[in-house]
Amino acid sequence: MKQSTPTDAVLVSAYMKGDENSLSILVTRHKQRIYSFIYSKVFDRDISEDIFQDTFIKVIRTLKRGAYNEEGKFLPWVMRIAHNLVIDHFRKNNRMPKFENKDDFNIFSVLSDNSLNIEKRMIKGQVESDVRRLIEELPDDQKEVLIMRMYKDMSFKEISEQTGVSINTALGRMRYALINLRKVIEKHNIVLTN
Repeated sequence: MKQSTPTDAVLVSAYMKGDENSLSILVTRHKQRIYSFIYSKVFDRDISEDIFQDTFIKVIRTLKRGAYNEEGKFLPWVMRIAHNLVIDHFRKNNRMPKFENKDDFNIFSVLSDNSLNIEKRMIKGQVESDVRRLIEELPDDQKEVLIMRMYKDMSFKEISEQTGVSINTALGRMRYALINLRKVIEKHNIVLTN
């Protein structure tokens, strides 16, 4: 008989009431997914470890303060914290990640949002809409994978399960989508800049 495992919400609640072991279960349950997400953005094991630890320091502080209120949405909340810390890492080091064929980094996630003036916000919006229009020109199978990966932040395993193709096929489609996007950008001399 299968033993029922407690939900994230139950574990979060137990941790907030003082059960330290509940956090340990949550970390173990989601470590691979969160670490893989961070690593897919920074491509450096040490930096990924640091950001992963910083993510859970923030999680612990927020839970200890009783400021967590996203009932049932623990993983997306932690992923958002990790995502923000990745952005902070790139801002702090004042560099943008390289956008290569194998790299599926969402270029817009590292653009500084805090102090964008009206003109910059308009340009950023225009660039995003240009990119979305370019994506629409991709073959359906490539477009589907690119949207799932970049806009829905799905892992290639999840994409493979949802589309019914192998992980390698999903990776290949992403690679070709990026190659085709680059070709269209170069062909039309499109400048994507903020």
